Order: sequence, then C-alpha cells, then structure tokens
Amino acid sequence: MPSFEELLKVIDPARPLGIQPHDFPDPDAIASAFALQHLLMTQKFNAQIVYYGEIQRQALVKMIADLKISISRLEEGQLSPQTQLIIVDGCMGNKNIADLGADEIAVIDHHKSETPEDVPFVDIRPHYGSCSSILYEYYLELNIPMPSPVANALMIGLEVDTNLLTRNVSDADIFAFALLHSTADQEYVNRLLRNNIQKEDLGFFIEALSMARISGRVAFHYFPGGCAQNLLGIIANFLLSIQEVNFVVLAAKNIDKVIFSVRSEEAAWPADYIIQSLLKNL
Repeated sequence: MPSFEELLKVIDPARPLGIQPHDFPDPDAIASAFALQHLLMTQKFNAQIVYYGEIQRQALVKMIADLKISISRLEEGQLSPQTQLIIVDGCMGNKNIADLGADEIAVIDHHKSETPEDVPFVDIRPHYGSCSSILYEYYLELNIPMPSPVANALMIGLEVDTNLLTRNVSDADIFAFALLHSTADQEYVNRLLRNNIQKEDLGFFIEALSMARISGRVAFHYFPGGCAQNLLGIIANFLLSIQEVNFVVLAAKNIDKVIFSVRSEEAAWPADYIIQSLLKNL
C-alpha cells in the first residue's frame, strides 16, 4: 500500500496546499481531513481544509467546534489552479466531489472507485471500513504522537462509517479502533455518537416508518420534501435494523439533486453493484 512518505514527495512546498473532503461531508470525511492537516503540519506543510455543500448535522457542527477544526466552505472554481489539492474520503470524478478549480495531486479514499488518471499519489483501500483508519496508519508509519482532538475525531469517523463496527469492518479498522481507544476521550466520543439525532429529525423517522414500502426483504422510501444527506444514511441504517429487512434504498430531493442511500446486509446484493447497475444508463 502507498506510504505517507510517498505523499510528501509529490507536494511542492512553494505552492499553496488544500485538503478537500467529499461534498456535504460526514464525520469520517472531516476527521480524515483534520488528521491529515495535523500530520502535514508536523512535516512543515500548512494545508487549508475546504469543502463544497453544507455541514448538515448538528452533531458534526458540534464536533468541529469542540475539536477546533478549521474548515472553510467554498464554491466551485474558487481555488487558484496553483493550489495543490488532496482529496480525502472521495475521488475527483465522482458526483460527490465538486471541482474547486485546484490541481489535484493526491487521493486518499476507502470507497470502490476507478484509479484516477494523472494524479501523482493514489491511496484507495476499498476493503477498509473508514478513511479514518487509513489516516491512523499514517501516524503509525511516522511514529508521531497523536493529539487527543485528532484521536477523538478519528474514533468518531471510524465508528460512524462502520456503524459502530458492524459494517464493512476490516482487521485494519479493528486495530485502529483498539489503539485509538486508549488515546481518545471515550466519554466525549460516546456522548457525541449517542446524541446525533435532533428533535426536528423525528418527523423523517415517522414518515419512513409509516410510508416505506417493504417488498420481500427490501425497504424503499422517497422523501419528496427533501432530507439531509447524512440523515438519510442514519435512517437507512435504522430501517436495516428491522428483522425482516436486509436491503434498504432511500432517496430524497437535496437542493438541485436527487440523492440515494443504499444499505445491504445481504452478501449476494452488494449495495454499490446494485445502485451502479440501476443507474448505469441514466
């Protein structure tokens, strides 16, 4: 697998440096960007975290404030072409990565995607449950002490993306979790993970429970009035906990797009393959 030292070799110290998580970022994306920013700082590189879209969950807003994560919202094309950009928890060319106008020099991701062309550094590990686990291994590689805020962020990102170690978990995720557990403030992490639903979210849960169509072992619902992207994933996980359901498809209007959240616990129906097949010609 690619090493962090290889990433350092492709960075030009004379040019500005940015870190971009995927649009409408979730805890794993923000945590990975934050950990990478600190790690680069130890190597004398100053990197700005930038994103497109919105931070839609109050629990994530609280995490950013509590851990003092410096992050800026930008519009498409707003960065200078001279800016070097590292994409984390996503890949340029995917629909969830806006083109901010910078020069993409690196990709760090854990989702299944085609290796991007003309990018000097690519570290894509689809067998990992979270991007946070990849960043944790970079710290191990350099043998650099991890500050408590970074450990807290990575622990939250890892647990959210693996749904509390119940989804797509690899040995690397378990190893990262075990070692982060001794560094992170577990009381803070658990409190933030428990309190990730707001009162105003309850109406979406009620709508999903009362109106979702269940056929065989598949549950489906479309939110015509819209639903925040990260909340859609939370509701999908909730529906998947129903004993008679092992595949969930949720869709919602989100600004100018229709977004999907697909969850599967049936090995014969991998979520990524199903959704890519359905949308192939659209």
